[in-house]
Amino acid sequence: MRPALTPAMERWRARIRRRSRPRFQGLSFNRLIPNLMTLVALCAGLTAIRFALLERWEAAAAAIVVAGVIDGLDGRIARLLKATTRFGAEFDSLADFLCFGIAPALVLYLWTLQAWGGLGWAPCLMFAVCAALRLARFNAAIDGAPKPAYTYSFFVGVPAPAGAGLALFPLFLWLQAEASGLATLAHAARHPAFAGVLLFAIAALMVSTLPTWSFKNFKVPNEYVLPLLLGAGLGVALLVSEPWATFALIGLLYVASLPFGLRSYRRLKAEAEAIPSLSNGQPETRSQG
Repeated sequence: MRPALTPAMERWRARIRRRSRPRFQGLSFNRLIPNLMTLVALCAGLTAIRFALLERWEAAAAAIVVAGVIDGLDGRIARLLKATTRFGAEFDSLADFLCFGIAPALVLYLWTLQAWGGLGWAPCLMFAVCAALRLARFNAAIDGAPKPAYTYSFFVGVPAPAGAGLALFPLFLWLQAEASGLATLAHAARHPAFAGVLLFAIAALMVSTLPTWSFKNFKVPNEYVLPLLLGAGLGVALLVSEPWATFALIGLLYVASLPFGLRSYRRLKAEAEAIPSLSNGQPETRSQG
């Protein structure tokens, strides 16, 4: 039998005994990163409204652009970290509605459309409502029946971030014209009729059934990799030197790509219908609304 330990030896033994590390319950920090990014985007959208109230138009436009960049990254990072949750999807939709539905409409109203009073408010209201309907339709489609595989590379209608960028085209054009001293172009870009008609057109595109490229599964042929890299470098150089002209040009290029997206969708649909086994794919996952 072992001799009995004295109280002093018992205390010494308790001190040197390895203590088990406490384990905390909850989510890991990695799973919170996408939600934190969405929160930053939401703050950027709210800040854009504040800058518009202060008539700081450059800062307001830049804040919405920052929100769009973050929105394009948070969903992809969530999938890479395997941190996609229903809460994150709903939070992302609410942030998208404010950043790309409410903020652009208010910025444009305060910038030019308020000169027309209630008539100028109508396109802003239409744009925000269509943005909400577009996001609601997108969320409903996630839980719907599986779609054909070829539809995974397309959105139904213009997504909300792209719609916000197109809506800000008159502001981008005006900022560039002001910086270049083009008074006539600046006056035309800030005319309420230009912004109002554009808002109505973009609102219709967002709630339409027009298939638009999502660029999630976009593959570049090997022979086009180097030209694409050179083009990206040129784009970055233009963005640094002439940001507002670059944003306006990106909007024009996106509009020009819409007919090609429709043609590509119809071609893939015809190929899938010719081979019935290709029609059964995966449902659309969370990305940009």
